[in-house]
Formats: sequence, structure tokens, C-alpha cells
Amino acid sequence: MNKAVAILKKGEGRALKAGGMWIYDNEIAHVEGEFADGDTLEVHDFDGYPLGKGFINCHSKIRIRMMTRNICQEIDREFLRRRVTDSWEYRKRTVDTGSCRLIFGEADFLPGLVIDKFSDVLVVESLALGIDRYKEEIVELLKEVLKADGIFVRGVYERSEAGVRRNEGMEPFKGFIGEAFDTNVEIEENGIKFLVDIKEGQKTGFFLDQKYNRLAVRKLCRDARVLDCFTHTGSFALNAAAGGAREVIAVDSSAFAVEQARKNALLNHMEERVRFECRDVFELLPELEKAQEKFDVVILDPPAFTKSRNSVKSAVKGYREINLRAMKLVKNGGFLATCSCSHFMTCELFTETIAQAARNVHKRLRQVEFKTQAPDHPILWAADESYYLKFYIFQVCDFV
Repeated sequence: MNKAVAILKKGEGRALKAGGMWIYDNEIAHVEGEFADGDTLEVHDFDGYPLGKGFINCHSKIRIRMMTRNICQEIDREFLRRRVTDSWEYRKRTVDTGSCRLIFGEADFLPGLVIDKFSDVLVVESLALGIDRYKEEIVELLKEVLKADGIFVRGVYERSEAGVRRNEGMEPFKGFIGEAFDTNVEIEENGIKFLVDIKEGQKTGFFLDQKYNRLAVRKLCRDARVLDCFTHTGSFALNAAAGGAREVIAVDSSAFAVEQARKNALLNHMEERVRFECRDVFELLPELEKAQEKFDVVILDPPAFTKSRNSVKSAVKGYREINLRAMKLVKNGGFLATCSCSHFMTCELFTETIAQAARNVHKRLRQVEFKTQAPDHPILWAADESYYLKFYIFQVCDFV
């Protein structure tokens, strides 16, 4: 098979040239040579200037995902080893590595691949056809790199269930990579123990991106009455209790998540101070307002209300409503922690939505902190999709 080369249209590839990792279908003039979907090929500008190598997939609007900007670089085992080693060295410098995201796709220059480490277990999510070919080799290299630091991987589980795999011409997949093992894993984060169900839990089993945001909330919770909305498996709620909260009410609509959260409270001997309820937050908040309930701290950690540009307007309404109602429940001088995990809900739009909510309920907001995702989910400039989590802490004040 002849070497394939993708030629860009004149004036296209601007995001790539700025440091991005994607080339869309409408940016390509033509492809010279033979190729199959998932193959790695060269990318040249319209005038023949070499731009690097990436893997192609004609099923996807993201037609090429770049692996390297070095046209002479072979995508071989040593190349993958360097990528894996660099990712691990970065984590060792920036985060607690007991449980962390080891590979974050494009931001670690391994597009379409996510690998999380939960204690001695790895969970893999593969979302692109090209990287899927390298998936097991990357896992083996990662085991070798960790072993060199005295870390032995007990097992690997794959959670490649996202619907976007179908956009790549692949079916969702879930199962063991290698030998089977107990998929209920105990981890420790911020000194708190959690049981993570890597087989049935959301995404890869636990949201590692909020690790340090949970610590930021913890320090505000001494002697506080706390409401934790969209608690999932109780991570913010238990951090609030660890910070000395006298009472925590934690709510989620998932019965499975609430049961996991109760187990986590028992594991940390916090069950007397933390109460979990399986409720719809949008129904509960008006009820609490009607009952004139007040809290020292309210936490909003909702799922992404929008996963496409087409639904941003309806997402704005959802974010505005929950923030508006939460502000009504915060005591004068209390604190609101609120976030959005949607890439399509930009920081500017999220900020304006919160400001609108505050104006509607005649509250003043004093910003305490603004944070993003933990450093093991690095934000790659020019790759906007890597920046998704926006996290604010405000002091909520009455007009006086």
C-alpha cells in the first residue's frame, strides 16, 4: 500500500497550526494514496508543507486526529512509551497519584484515549478508531512505567461505552482487558475513603476532576449546615463532613449512586452527620424554599446540561434555575459552590448565567475562588474540548 498523504485546503488547518490536535472533514482538499480507516498518514498543507502525522477515519467529522507534528516520527512502541512516560512524569509533579487520570486524550497527545488509575486498577475509555489499535499496547507500556516506580497494576477494565464511538464506526464496549478481578475498588482521596464501582458507576466510576475543588469547599464547612445537590457517590458531602460540618443533606436522583454514597459514609464513620436522599433536585429546591430552610453552604455539582451546541439555550435555563433557587437557600453571608462540566457551556456564558440568577433574586455575590479541573485533566490551549469544568465559590450576601 502506498504512503497516504492528506492535503489541506488553502487557508484551513488554523486550529492545528495553533497547537490543536484535530482536522475536520471540511478542511481536507483530498487524500493521495491508499488507506483504511484507522490508518496513520501524513498531513501536508495546501502547498506541500508537512504538518505531521495522524490517524484518519472517514466515518467521523473529526477526520484526522494528530499523533505528532514531526513528519519523520514513526508511530512505534518507543514513541508510545515516550508519550506514556511523559504523562506519568507530569502527574507525579502535579497531583496525588494514588488515584488520578493518567491519560487525558488530546491534552496528553494521545487523542481519543482516557485512562484512570483507581488505586491499583486501571480503567480505559477508547473513543477513536485509530487509538483503539494502540490501546492494549499503551496499557502494557503504562504497566511497565508504573512498575518501574514500584506500582503494580492488579487489573484493567474498559468502559468504552460512549455513543461517540458509533461516530467512529465502532460499537460501544465494556469488559476486562486481561484477567477478571473484583470491580469494586477502594480508593482514598483527600484522606477520605471511597468505594468505586468501575463496572457500573458513571463514566469510569468516579469523578477525579473535582479532587481539589472538594478540598476548597471543605475549609468552609466547619460547624456548617450543608446542602449538597447532585451528590453522586457523596464526594463533596463527605468532604464537607470531614471539614467539620454539623449536618449535611446530600441529594441525587440516582438510587444506585445514593446507595454507593451511603456505603461511603459508613466506610468513613460519617453516617450520623450526612443524610442521603434520592430526589430530583429541581423538585426538591422549591420545596426547601417553601419550608424556609436555610443553609450555610450549598453545593451544586450537576451533570452536563448540554452535550452539544444545539442545546445550550435550554442548558442556560437549567443552570440559571438551580443557581437562583440555591441562592435563596443560602443564609446571608453563607457560601455557594457551583459548577458546570460542559465544554459547550463556556466560562463567559456560565458566569453571565450565574450573574443573571443573582440579579433575579437580589443577591450580591462575592467571589471567593474560581477553579477548573484538577491538573491531571490538563487544559491544552488550542484544544478547546480539553477545557470543560468551571467551578466557582461565592459568598452570597443580601442587599443591605
